[in-house]
Amino acid sequence: MTSARLILASSSPRRRDLLLQAGLRFDVVPAHIDETRREGEAPTVYVERLALAKARTVAATHPSSVVLGADTTVVLGGEILNKPESIEDAEVMLRALSGKRHEVHTGIAVVSQGLEWTHVETTSVFFGQIPEAELTYYLDSKDSLDKAGGYGIQGYAARWVERIEGDFFNVMGLPIAATMRLLGS
Repeated sequence: MTSARLILASSSPRRRDLLLQAGLRFDVVPAHIDETRREGEAPTVYVERLALAKARTVAATHPSSVVLGADTTVVLGGEILNKPESIEDAEVMLRALSGKRHEVHTGIAVVSQGLEWTHVETTSVFFGQIPEAELTYYLDSKDSLDKAGGYGIQGYAARWVERIEGDFFNVMGLPIAATMRLLGS
């Protein structure tokens, strides 16, 4: 399947970097879809649906390509924490995550020549208590604004992660091993 042109249907710089690190060549064509969660939709169903919608949207205009879509969300106590809309929103999220375990779900979808494959990866992340000075510093950096749950595990926020259970790259936004399996590599 990967002999055809591969397209990443996402503008995420982290997903792009992860695919490059995995040795893949690809183009980026962001999909613009409605990402509104449906009433009562489970987080895993939500990310899988969005990943597939992104891949389908781009595949519709690039029918001879292999299109990869992905979507990531953070879930704490059943509540979805997507990308914060403001620094204040990020602060609320990070205070809620402090000292607690949460789940990161990433849906991935591949669409190629009318065929579709999907997968959802889940990783548990355990945060220690976030010291007030570190929280203030992180929020001032504005690094929290473009990340589900308001943090990136690969940056400054790594200091709060006591442990994870599952795929580290999933928390960054793309589980590489599962993605490679879907791509048939």
